[in-house]
Amino acid sequence: MAMSPDIRTPHLLMTAFSERYLSPRYVGWLNNPDVTRFSEQRHGRHTMESCRAYLKSFENTPNHFWALLETDRDFLHIGNLNAYVDPMNETADVGILIGETSAWGKGYAAEAFEAVIAYLIEERRLRKVTAGTLSANTQMVRVMEKAGMIEDGIRKGHYLWNGTETDAIHMAVFRDQWVRKSNKLK
Repeated sequence: MAMSPDIRTPHLLMTAFSERYLSPRYVGWLNNPDVTRFSEQRHGRHTMESCRAYLKSFENTPNHFWALLETDRDFLHIGNLNAYVDPMNETADVGILIGETSAWGKGYAAEAFEAVIAYLIEERRLRKVTAGTLSANTQMVRVMEKAGMIEDGIRKGHYLWNGTETDAIHMAVFRDQWVRKSNKLK
């Protein structure tokens, strides 16, 4: 597994996901239809074994898997973030899950997303970072926009969500755009 370094933000510590974070609570998030309603995780039943296998899938890869810990609540594990890195094309695709419902609506997803994009672009020197979601997941679309992402394509009717064809929205940020954005903030 690529070393997933600790990343600190004002309210979060993102640290490499490990066996320490495999817990019945974590598995419960993945089996909670409210938590996974916009995720493809909603189609399966998860166990400690399936979660352990997912963790192992990151071994000996360039990918990252972080546990999101809320620093204001004694480093409570509130979610996870992954980055699938394609070194040959200098890209990464990022996904996030805030499983702890008491952490919803506090801006943590946007905070984590922006920090991980900064790491991938500034430290890993990737040229493009992408993410996607169902069009119905307007909160995630806002998270991606807050992180400086722009539309990178729409796959019309790609998913079935609640029995209805739903678009997949893809967004991206490029290194040269990120640099310009960062320069404007200085």
